[in-house]
Amino acid sequence: MGAELEAAPGIPERALQLDAASLSDANKALRVLPRELRPYTRGIRMIGRTVTVAAFDDLMPVLAALEHCAAGDILVVDAGSTENAVLGELFATEAMRREMAGIVVYGLCRDTAVLSQLPLPIYALGTIPRAAKATRLPITQQPVSLGGIEVRGGEILIGDDDGIVVLSDAELEAAMETAEAIQRREGKIRSAVQGGTSLFEQLNFAEHVQNLRAGHPSSLTFTVE
Repeated sequence: MGAELEAAPGIPERALQLDAASLSDANKALRVLPRELRPYTRGIRMIGRTVTVAAFDDLMPVLAALEHCAAGDILVVDAGSTENAVLGELFATEAMRREMAGIVVYGLCRDTAVLSQLPLPIYALGTIPRAAKATRLPITQQPVSLGGIEVRGGEILIGDDDGIVVLSDAELEAAMETAEAIQRREGKIRSAVQGGTSLFEQLNFAEHVQNLRAGHPSSLTFTVE
């Protein structure tokens, strides 16, 4: 579903093939946005650079940040409240026109019948029909905190149905090769299981159990490269 992913400026083409789970496995220290953020449309992936804004329960900062966004950008909004919607069909349609890579709202949206049909990744905490006011002077590209996870302007988000990972350029570069290897290995294992080979033949499960019982240092690992 949706348009084919394209890499935003400065993001390697290789990163388009990475999923959130493999990146998280590659580096457990990477920031993961709160699980309460869920996509309106399933089955589409998101990768791009962040444009951040704290909305303070007001539409004006969101509009200012939206105006700042270009192709490949992801609008990241700290709504500041769960009383009112700070995003709806018109803002999202403008994001489509700008060829943005996605929208993440740590808060509420509305017009979900339209949002769920757009080929644009949109994540939010939930919905409400009531819109926020539009009276506050906007400030954009300041760091925002989404459930205690800091996101800075210009960082990279990679998201899918599992959730969203936040990376600096250096973190992406460091994790990319390992994440690619994880995806290749899991593809081999899945194919083997589908072909009749037990998952347990490809894990050190029995050895790991023995080590745990004996109090020895141990890790659960795959035996397939």
